[in-house]
Amino acid sequence: MKTVKKIVICAAVLALLVIGSSSIVVTREDEYSLIRQFGRIDHVISTAGVSFRIPFLQSVDTLPKEILLYDLSPSDVITSDKKTMICDSYILWHITDPLKFAQTLNSSITNAESRLDAIVYNSTKNVISSTSQDDVISGRNGALSQAVLDNIGSSLDQYGIELLAFETKKLDLPSDNKAAVYERMISERDNIAATYTAEGNSEAKIIRNTTDKEVTVMLSEAQKQAEILIAEGEAEYMRILSEAYSDPSRQEFYSFVRSLDALKISMEGGSKTVILSPDSPIAQIFYGN
Repeated sequence: MKTVKKIVICAAVLALLVIGSSSIVVTREDEYSLIRQFGRIDHVISTAGVSFRIPFLQSVDTLPKEILLYDLSPSDVITSDKKTMICDSYILWHITDPLKFAQTLNSSITNAESRLDAIVYNSTKNVISSTSQDDVISGRNGALSQAVLDNIGSSLDQYGIELLAFETKKLDLPSDNKAAVYERMISERDNIAATYTAEGNSEAKIIRNTTDKEVTVMLSEAQKQAEILIAEGEAEYMRILSEAYSDPSRQEFYSFVRSLDALKISMEGGSKTVILSPDSPIAQIFYGN
């Protein structure tokens, strides 16, 4: 009897331990704990710590609370100008409402990723289909990602999901038409450069013509002023000369000086001999007449 009693006590203690351990729920910092009762969610535990459930009647599922990364498959998209491009992208997302997530997606991360794949692809296709190829290429600095997020909007709220970021790893042209597109882009840039060059040459010609005109006017004005000064100088010279010849006391001196100047001019060159007639004005000076 004692042996049977000990066995019963041990079994009871073991049962209590099993029941006690199965009633403890440990929720970690990076997860949600979903308590199900008869298959339906009874409540959600969002804070980390230890809690309890009813053994055998309630079960526990967990969902991740951290930010998740999903790498989308590369897909073909068509721009508004009917150019095909290959978009390879990824998203960052997390669960904001575990109850909605469990009810709509059956607590499955795989189901969530499948739904995200379809929604993000459709949004990317819609955005790029309304954008030209050049704008798509230039929008890789963040404008395209923001446009895709804006297009998705709050449509993921019904699944208890928030999309944090959409980024393109690669947005390129198909290899069969990449060379043709690059050549077209180079040709367009060359045309733009030629237009700028022509406009610059035209502007330079206008500036040169304006400058040449201003220089011509300035030279003409300077020539005019020079001629005026020369005329004034000659007039002053003639006035001084007239005054000198009108004064008998100076007339003889100026005649002597002018005769010397004329003699000096006649002696330029290799010959230093001057032959004068007796009645020459210069000879008269040296004769003292």
